[in-house]
Amino acid sequence: MKVAGFSFIKNAVLFDYPIVEAITSILPICDAFYIAVGKSEDGTLELIKNISSEKIRIIETVWDESKREGGKILADETNKAFDAISDEFDWCFYVQGDEVIHEKYLPIIKSGMEKHLEDKRVEGLLFHYLHFFGSYDFYGDARKWYRYEIRIIRNDKSIRSYKDAQGFRKNREKLKVKLIEAWVYHYGWVKHPGDQQKKVRNFRKFWHSEEKIELLEGNKLEFDYTDIDSLEKFEGTHPQVMMDRIKSINWKFDFDPSYKNLNLKTRFLHFIEKYTGWRPGEYKNYRKS
Repeated sequence: MKVAGFSFIKNAVLFDYPIVEAITSILPICDAFYIAVGKSEDGTLELIKNISSEKIRIIETVWDESKREGGKILADETNKAFDAISDEFDWCFYVQGDEVIHEKYLPIIKSGMEKHLEDKRVEGLLFHYLHFFGSYDFYGDARKWYRYEIRIIRNDKSIRSYKDAQGFRKNREKLKVKLIEAWVYHYGWVKHPGDQQKKVRNFRKFWHSEEKIELLEGNKLEFDYTDIDSLEKFEGTHPQVMMDRIKSINWKFDFDPSYKNLNLKTRFLHFIEKYTGWRPGEYKNYRKS
């Protein structure tokens, strides 16, 4: 069994993406890692080149700004990295620039790939998610945070990144997947409030006009982490590759997990999910097989 990791990135330094941690977190179970590095305004290319591994394969790209609407450009860049993967690989492990895998899950992930290798009905593997917010001590537990997503797919080029690169489709159909007991640690909402505001403003460019962005963001200099509906205290450990980043944290965020800014209906649905594990009306970007 051969496994290729893949991802895309642009302006990782400018917007403080933990892309190096993302890549190195899965390198131990990858035979190669393909990354599409978009032409950047900072030292992103050098950052990737400085990763000390012969497994890294860099594809230099230029983002097509005409595909900004709906985040299509993100799927386009994902596909560029995926398409560069040669036929010798069986599975392709996708990780985005703010997603990191804890080392404790690597044996489980490898075992899952081995278990389903010969069953071609299984087109991908589904992961659980933890979305950290405000600091490394809290994660979102409200309904707006997606709980699962596909991060391992067959090396089948009829599979395409979907919409804004959250999931995948094959011939426009949802993939048939198996859920594995491994979590993706999503750190997209854990930055200094100033850096987070810059990232949010830039990210809105993939969905909105400059006029709409100005209306939404105005002249805000820092992201308001206190405007949140529900968080839980994280009691576990973070991946080893994140330790240096966590130690260098230079802002403070505290939150009372007992506080729930939820309307009556949402509070009821939140209660059902917490005590039964069932999320009524949940959008599923996959088909469990």
